[in-house]
Parts: sequence; C-alpha cells; structure tokens
Amino acid sequence: MPRQLHAASGRPRRSYDQYCATARALDAVGDRWTLLIARELLAGPRRYTDLHADLPGVSTDMLASRLKDMEREGIAERRRLPAPAAATVYALTDRGRALLPVLDALAAWGGPALTDPGPTDAVRAHWFALPLRRLLGALPTGGATGVVDVRVDEGEFHVRVGALPVDDCHEPYGDGPAPGGADTRLALSTTVCAALARGDLALAEAVRRGEVRVDGTGELAVLLGDSTGPSGHRAG
Repeated sequence: MPRQLHAASGRPRRSYDQYCATARALDAVGDRWTLLIARELLAGPRRYTDLHADLPGVSTDMLASRLKDMEREGIAERRRLPAPAAATVYALTDRGRALLPVLDALAAWGGPALTDPGPTDAVRAHWFALPLRRLLGALPTGGATGVVDVRVDEGEFHVRVGALPVDDCHEPYGDGPAPGGADTRLALSTTVCAALARGDLALAEAVRRGEVRVDGTGELAVLLGDSTGPSGHRAG
C-alpha cells in the first residue's frame, strides 16, 4: 500500500514513492472510487447528491473525501451554476477528461467479467456507455461521426462517436437522450448489451438477428443497416 506523505500544500496525500509514470498516475487516481467518480463526471457536471445516487455503495464521507482529493490533484473542480439553477456542481478539468482513454481501456479489459449480475449488483443504463461507444467507434465507418441514443431495460443514455470534440461542452456520453437530439437510435436488452461488452456477440450480428433495433438517418444508422444485408432490422 502507498504510504502517507505530505504534499507541497501541507495536506496529507498517499504515494507509492516510485519514480515511475504508472505509479504517479496511481498516486492520483488509484484510490477506491476515484475512477468511478471520473466515469460519472465524464458524462458532464454533476451535483453532489446526483453523484452519490449513481455511485451506490459509497458513503457520503468517502465521496466527499475523494472529490477533495480529485480537486487537489487538478482532476475535478467545483463550479457554481448561474441562475436560475444556482447550484454547485463538480466537473472534470482538462486533466480529468484526459482519463477517457484510460476508462475506455479498463471497460474493454473488464468487459469479459460482465457475466450474469449478482443479487446485490446495482445497474445503471449509462454504465454501458463506455463499451457501446467503443464498439460503435470500431465499426468500419470511414470517419463517420454521430450522436447515438441507446435504450436498454434500465433506461436511456447517449454516446458521441467519431471525430467529434470531447470537451467542457461536449461530453463523450451521458445519461438520458442527447440534449441536442441524436441522428441514430438503438434499442436492445441489457442482456444483449452485456454480451456485446463481453465480446460474445458482434454488433452487426446482433442487428442482423433483430436483437438490436436501429432507427435514424445518421451515418452510423445507415452503416448498421447496410451491415445487416437484405434481412436487416431497421425501425422506421
């Protein structure tokens, strides 16, 4: 375990005391819950209460402590929303948003572990955004981009695919339908979504078998429809 040290600010921090880029990264994000908080904040700024609701199992004290650590490391920051909202939210900084490929890689590595959920496992629709975004991005799009709404048993989320900006105003994914509208819409069961994430089922094959319904006129909708052949399952 990393030992306690004192940072330049005088506040305690944990460090592996290794002159290694991986160890330095783990000094910043290696504590429990930190990367899951980053997963939530990649979907956009969140109120503390909303973060707590979508991180079942974390105590209020632990969440507050991890958010302070992320602020200290320059990964997250607090903001005050203008009226009429007038609420304080947490958001990722540029350094925090740079964790997206890290979380993409972790989701790909962890996908095969998404076997049948346990009796105490919590599920949120937008937790499938990372693997679905990766699969859509891996399609032979020839540079196709788009915003995709995805509906599963637990609800709806959206992902941005292709050469679209990912910045303070353009999240890579988010809970609920895309605020500005989506050009492609997918509907599938949670079971099928987990099979896609595990790598047990190819997206084009799931569409061909009717296990994923595709709607819309965007490049990705057309590509998925074309990939199914004459018997493809397109809605609308």
